[in-house]
Amino acid sequence: MTRTLLVTSTRESIGKTAIAVALGRIAAGRGLSVGYMKPKGTRLRSVVGKTLDEDPMLARELLDTGAETHEMEPIVYSPTFIEGAVRGREDPDALRDRIRESFDGLAAGRDLVLVEGGGDVHTGAVVDLTDPAVADLLDAEVLLVAEYGEPGDVDEVLAAAADVGDRLAGVLFNRVDDAAYDTLEADVVPFLGSRGIETVGILPHRRDLAGVTVDRLAAELGADLLTGGDTDALVERFLVGAMGGDAALRYFRRSRDAAVITGGDRADIHTAAIEAGSVNCLVLTGGQRPPGSVLGAAEEAGVPVLLVSGDTLTTVERAEDVIRNGRTRDERTVEVMEELLAGHADVGRIIGNVAGEGGKEGEEGASGEDDGSI
Repeated sequence: MTRTLLVTSTRESIGKTAIAVALGRIAAGRGLSVGYMKPKGTRLRSVVGKTLDEDPMLARELLDTGAETHEMEPIVYSPTFIEGAVRGREDPDALRDRIRESFDGLAAGRDLVLVEGGGDVHTGAVVDLTDPAVADLLDAEVLLVAEYGEPGDVDEVLAAAADVGDRLAGVLFNRVDDAAYDTLEADVVPFLGSRGIETVGILPHRRDLAGVTVDRLAAELGADLLTGGDTDALVERFLVGAMGGDAALRYFRRSRDAAVITGGDRADIHTAAIEAGSVNCLVLTGGQRPPGSVLGAAEEAGVPVLLVSGDTLTTVERAEDVIRNGRTRDERTVEVMEELLAGHADVGRIIGNVAGEGGKEGEEGASGEDDGSI
């Protein structure tokens, strides 16, 4: 009998793809036949005249499913699709039938089908196909992926768990910083347990999975590199230089692994970013080169300076998109996620909830390498 696990999340870009594919590889390594689908394609790019989601393509490659992309992604959840749905051009019943038909084909002969949610737990509401609705349609259990950085994040978990209801197989916290780890483990996990919400893992923050390199950022933005420096440094966030130099310096010093985006004519901001010691690169907009003194200081400090022709607002939007959707998603990413799951999650319990006879093997693993942090 095929078992189904839907991997959803409280927020977008939280690591669902790497987690889903890593679980699939672990299950396959335990002798299970694994399928994958993402009913609502949300991480879109154009491929040979078609708009496709990159995540199913990665899953097909790493899980060797042999499925066609259109089967794994029956709905392209693009802005055009959403606009059409709002105008009444999409039939929710027909869409459900399309998803069910694709799923039935993918699930045939499989022990386990991993279904990746789109965006967050509520994505798809415009056509009555939120992740909980898809779970009901496919009779799937649900793994909820969440982040935790402050107490208020518990609200998101509780709200999402309430939406999922009895299908919830557990909560998996991802990218948890050291500063929040102890509180999450000692206080939040027992609290959630008292509400009937089981935590199945706490995965620590890994810098090599959390950002993009300066070199890749430059390539994605089409930027010219004006100075040398560490182009392998990671950028996890962007700061917009729109204040005075002194205020900017204090602001920049409170951040880490950041890129500063500002106009090419703001030499005071450039200087503050270089002096802060916590900025990994400067992105200058408007196509205007900074003074030679700025470039000299950046070269000496080892801070790469990128120059783009677009305006600051457009560049910020594009850069945020790169960070949100452009984190490295390849075999190495999945391998790291497999290691994190093995060391910090009860993989036996996660796979055992959905893997039939294979779950017995997973439960044995839980007493060994899967004995993680909870």
